[in-house]
Amino acid sequence: MLIGSHLSTAGGVHNALLAAGEYGFATVALFVRNQRRWDAPPLTDQAVRQFKLARRKVGVSHILAHGSYLVNLAGQAAVRRKSLAAMADEIERCGRLGIEYLVIHPGANASPNVGTRMIADGLNGLLAGSRRRKPTILLETTAGAGNGIGGTFRQLADILARLDRPKRFGVCLDTCHVFAAGYDIRTPAAYAETMASFDSEIGLDRLLAIHVNDSVGPLGSHRDRHAHVGDGQIGLAGIRNFVADERLADVPFILETPKGLDESDADWDEINVAALMAMKSARPPKQTSR
Repeated sequence: MLIGSHLSTAGGVHNALLAAGEYGFATVALFVRNQRRWDAPPLTDQAVRQFKLARRKVGVSHILAHGSYLVNLAGQAAVRRKSLAAMADEIERCGRLGIEYLVIHPGANASPNVGTRMIADGLNGLLAGSRRRKPTILLETTAGAGNGIGGTFRQLADILARLDRPKRFGVCLDTCHVFAAGYDIRTPAAYAETMASFDSEIGLDRLLAIHVNDSVGPLGSHRDRHAHVGDGQIGLAGIRNFVADERLADVPFILETPKGLDESDADWDEINVAALMAMKSARPPKQTSR
């Protein structure tokens, strides 16, 4: 089982890898540029060397970059132009650093049909103009709030169906988001139904990463509010369904739970990872082949 967390790059992008090594994580997620600004200082050759040295030292198997929160490939003209430029820079940075995956929120538009076309067109143009063989771009499931696209598996499938280079794309399933969007995962039966829907609409072979988060809001609330593992409306039993699914054994599980310390000064990343590891001891239910 590949477990990690989204870690800080303060002081240099390589520091997220060094922190992952201290935790003993098999995988890690990070930002390759400021996620809340359109402009970003260039990625230096020295930063690339430090990153690659840190990776060799730590030995993580998969690295996931998370795209800027500002990017909206389905937005109005000015925002879309800046989004395309920012994402082109992220793809270039990931390529130079050798990062496997770039996770993005698909975008938002008042018309889902228009939005999915705009997102696919933007992604096709970005890859056509990129010299890099990495990263694979992962569309993240969303909570379906407002005009956000990606709250249904069908919307993601519509984007994927329009892509010129489909092998360069996949999906990152966020447990909080799908639950908030209305997909129940709390019981084995509900989980099986949701995953069958995912397989039917998208295909389990395209599920390449999972954000593991409990949900502050109830089922179908459309609230993108993450909670610690077992402390939300999904609960330990719901999260265990993912951990116990043998089909996901090689898929990176990334925590995006709140950071900081608990009342005893214990690290929340360590607490949440320990909760996931404890679930591994349970015998997994039989699943249909992937």
